[in-house]
Amino acid sequence: MRAIRLHAFGPAENLLHETVDDPAPGPGEVRIAVAAAGVHLLDTTLRAGHTGGPLPLPELPTVPGREVAGTVDALGEGTDPYWLGRRVVAHLGAAPGGYAELAVVAADRLHDVPDGLDAAQAVAMIGTGRTTMGILLFADLTPDDIALVPAAAGGIGSLLVQHLKNTGATAIGLAGGPAKVARVRALGADLAVDYTDDTWPARVRAFLDDRGAPGATLVFDSVGGAPGRAAVDLLAQGGRHLRFGWSSGSPTEFSDGELAARGITSRQVLGPPMLARAGGDDPIRTLETAALADAAAGRLVPSVQHFPLADAAAAHRALETRTTMGKVILVP
Repeated sequence: MRAIRLHAFGPAENLLHETVDDPAPGPGEVRIAVAAAGVHLLDTTLRAGHTGGPLPLPELPTVPGREVAGTVDALGEGTDPYWLGRRVVAHLGAAPGGYAELAVVAADRLHDVPDGLDAAQAVAMIGTGRTTMGILLFADLTPDDIALVPAAAGGIGSLLVQHLKNTGATAIGLAGGPAKVARVRALGADLAVDYTDDTWPARVRAFLDDRGAPGATLVFDSVGGAPGRAAVDLLAQGGRHLRFGWSSGSPTEFSDGELAARGITSRQVLGPPMLARAGGDDPIRTLETAALADAAAGRLVPSVQHFPLADAAAAHRALETRTTMGKVILVP
């Protein structure tokens, strides 16, 4: 089969499109003929050789990628024959192997792809979608909320904007550049602004003033840095700040005593807090199931951007330079 392999940590150019042996499923596993493989920002960090996230550096050489959808074409010993020939989607977990024409995964990680969803959409919901479902567990949204969504054209951001509108809340989407702003507007945001324009906070304040609002009630912060700080400055007294990343390179900073003085709650929601809030015997699967159900029902439509498998390096560069919109997908 053809796959992307990484032999040395470093730049995106180290991702090589090679011929490798077909993998064979072991006991309790299946093999998937991959139709779509997800690319995550964490993949770029691991490729560069940096740690600090939830996963250790892989042993080299490695086939990156942990999100796949396709058709089951082989079963391991003892695996339920139900899965053979099924359209499925799975998050591979800690073991990589997704950037390939074939991928092996434990059968208990599989989900049927709902009717009406294609492979790329299913991949978007199994990873980005499940994270979005977890973030929303902390949002406590009502129709009275006015929420700021930095990176609103991204995979998570685009889903958050849609959910806000489904709830009846007011969505203010921040994005970098005219094309992304247009995309956020098309998603239904009440206001879409370009945060690369230094005047964007003034535009948001004018919008809030027109509504008689003292400020936003909620910030979904995955960017941090200067945009995150400017978004927090637009929060009203008693506002909520949910943190789930800092793509700018640094988290949003608060001055001493600011949270108490302004009555703001700021929460880091990824990891153990999210799993605890999701609850159940398998909280990750609970979130995956919820994400796929929302997409199947048409409540959420994931945005995807396709790259050929052979162009994985280009996909990584696009993610790192923030030129992507929606979930990045590799197509074998």
